[in-house]
Amino acid sequence: MEKLGSMTKEGASSSSTKRKSRRPKYSKFTQQELSACKPILTPGWVISIFVTIGIIFIPIGFASLFASERVVEIIDHYDKDCVPLRYTDDKLAFIQSSKTNKTCIRRLTVPKQMKSPVYIYYQLDHFYQNHRRYVKSRSDSQLRSKSDENKTSTCDPERNSPNGAIVPCGLIAWSLFNDTYKFSVKNKQLGVNKKDITWKSDQGNKFGSDVYPKNFQSGGLIGGAKLNSSIPLSEQEDLIVWMRTAALPTFRKLYGRIEVDLEANDVVIVTIENNYNTYSFGGNKKLVLSTASWIGGKNYLLGIAYLTVGGLCLFLAISFILLYLIKPRPLGDTSYLSWNRGASGGHIFIS
Repeated sequence: MEKLGSMTKEGASSSSTKRKSRRPKYSKFTQQELSACKPILTPGWVISIFVTIGIIFIPIGFASLFASERVVEIIDHYDKDCVPLRYTDDKLAFIQSSKTNKTCIRRLTVPKQMKSPVYIYYQLDHFYQNHRRYVKSRSDSQLRSKSDENKTSTCDPERNSPNGAIVPCGLIAWSLFNDTYKFSVKNKQLGVNKKDITWKSDQGNKFGSDVYPKNFQSGGLIGGAKLNSSIPLSEQEDLIVWMRTAALPTFRKLYGRIEVDLEANDVVIVTIENNYNTYSFGGNKKLVLSTASWIGGKNYLLGIAYLTVGGLCLFLAISFILLYLIKPRPLGDTSYLSWNRGASGGHIFIS
């Protein structure tokens, strides 16, 4: 009886031990014994990879450069030339005075035929839209919904006016670019299409159709353009373009499109209202007329980058080929690799 009792106790203890075990059920997955690809980078593999990259990248680089070369671009740095001579030494007084005539006439010669659409950009230099306090000075909820027009806690210092909350509030909206451009060729006015110049996602999701400007630019210090209070923010595309802040201090923003061809040697008469104050911080303003290609505007950097990487890969491939032919090195025996000694899975590729 004692023997039977002890055996019963031992059986119970062993069964409880089994029940308490946390060891997972055996499988190749849990034991990390699944088949795996373990390539050996032999000279043949390395040379093939470099040659493939070079063959792919170099044609892309040439195609990008040729596409960029076909883009016709006119850049006019007008901010200094549009200041009268008597204000040359005090540009700030000129731009801040409401009594000075800020209309400026510029003549731009078209170097080559510019197929429509001709994109109009304004470019600002030394304007830090990426400054932390500037970027944070906005209220996204206010821009989206009329019910949130009083949510201006993040808009310092342009939060409220004596008449209530400012819509749209914040420094970004307050500093909206307000230079204007009119174009004519051979005494014929050119229309500027300012529709569809924004990202559809911005227009549809970030700016509400029931939100209208309110108390905007009503204070003593005017930062930039004023907005039409009868048009909802979702339709004020100049504002939407401006509110997408730039990452770098030199940036371009789309102003509109000219939807007629401009022929070579045409003289485009540009009437500029030079209103925007870049003189106080040493900034620059430029007007840019540009066509576009499949890679966008004129951009040599992309093509040069592809050519550089492709050329470097081909150079390395040729160097490895010469090195392998002049001073070959015998390959080691792959059976001595750690994963080949008693491993249950694995595939090795050797070229």
